[in-house]
Amino acid sequence: MESIHPDLIWIKSSYSGPNGDDCVEVAINLPGIVAVRDSKDPSGPALTFSPAAWNNFLTGIRNGEI
Repeated sequence: MESIHPDLIWIKSSYSGPNGDDCVEVAINLPGIVAVRDSKDPSGPALTFSPAAWNNFLTGIRNGEI
């Protein structure tokens, strides 16, 4: 399976575990799209969000709502 967009630049979350567990990668380098994937399965599926939806998700986590 190919990446959802070949120009995505994936960045591993600083909260991902050092032993390869809980690994999440995010790509935010393209306008209008935030992509999220499991770094243990880089050829697997990725979720995509609008930047506003992604920011709402992060805000919810930071505020303990999620």
